[in-house]
Amino acid sequence: MARRKRTSQVLEKAVRRASGISSIDPNLDVGNGLTLRAFSTLIETMRNQENAYNSALSNIDKLYREMLETESQLADMAEHILMGIGTRYGKSSVEYGMAGGVPKNQRRKGLRGESPIPSNEQPSIVASINGHDSKESVVAWQG
Repeated sequence: MARRKRTSQVLEKAVRRASGISSIDPNLDVGNGLTLRAFSTLIETMRNQENAYNSALSNIDKLYREMLETESQLADMAEHILMGIGTRYGKSSVEYGMAGGVPKNQRRKGLRGESPIPSNEQPSIVASINGHDSKESVVAWQG
């Protein structure tokens, strides 16, 4: 998902205001350095910064997409290498385990849909609070 680019309502309002001020007097100076020229310079500075920021976001989005693609390629290659080691040395070999695979003879076998807790022994939780203002509690599992 691309990051949202920034638009400044303050910048848009300042551009409109500068346009109106320019129609009053293109050389307006109200004192204390408040001139149309200084105002216009600050507007351009803000516009350049906003453009630089939005360009940086686009570059980050591009880098992120490239990183995700490389990550996907890396995951595929890691899987293929492990499969190759399993083919060459066997899935029950020490080498397969050294490469990060779970050796075939060490895998847990369970039926699909089978709960790890037998249905006739459901766990129960017992909690008690010691004392009136005490924040200690005891939790016991029975199963």
